[in-house]
Order: sequence, then structure tokens, then C-alpha cells
Amino acid sequence: MTPEEIKTALLGLTIEDKKAFIIEALPELAGDVIKEPGFMLQLFPVLLGILKESGMDLQQLLQLAAMMGGQEQG
Repeated sequence: MTPEEIKTALLGLTIEDKKAFIIEALPELAGDVIKEPGFMLQLFPVLLGILKESGMDLQQLLQLAAMMGGQEQG
């Protein structure tokens, strides 16, 4: 399958299936590509766009990350 065919298939999923796919597949997909130099610089604006669209700002995300980091250590 081409990336465009995969994208079309994914966009046809229900909201619940999209959420499940993102939670299940993203860690595996990212594991391979984040090792490539420069990829995170390409991905960062996409992630910031998602964050902005969600209504959460970067400061809120950092606070959430700090809280979650504390839970993992405990």
C-alpha cells in the first residue's frame, strides 16, 4: 500500500477506531523513525499544530508531562 492509500483507509475509520489506532500504532511507528537525524524537527511543527488545535497550550502540556512523570517515578 502507498502512504496515500493508508491515509485514505485511516481517515475512513470511526473516531473510536482512530483513537485506538493512534494509541496502539504511534509508539511502534515512532520508534523506527525518531532515530533518523532531523525527523523530530519535521515532526515538531505537526505536534505543535495538533496541540494548538486541541485547545491546550504548550505550558499546559508541560504541566501535564511533569505530573505524569511524577506518577511514573512513584
